[in-house]
Amino acid sequence: MANSPQSKKRARQNERRFTVNKARRSRIRTYLRKVEEAILSGDKDAAQSALRAAQPELMRGVTKGVFHKNTASRKVSRLSARVKAIG
Repeated sequence: MANSPQSKKRARQNERRFTVNKARRSRIRTYLRKVEEAILSGDKDAAQSALRAAQPELMRGVTKGVFHKNTASRKVSRLSARVKAIG
């Protein structure tokens, strides 16, 4: 349990950051799910447009500290390879 005023404040800040980051993560996952669904449906145009929408969201998550840069790059790379493979 937090005892000092500083640790109490940090606990409040951590709680706030957690809810904000949770919302960001959820938003990014929604964009990624749209790409996945477009890939599974086999619609290349929809998959490409969904990927173009998802890329900036993922990278915004990196700048906000929700994801590591390499994780986001790996996700974009693998998704773009799968979109490209749709024939």
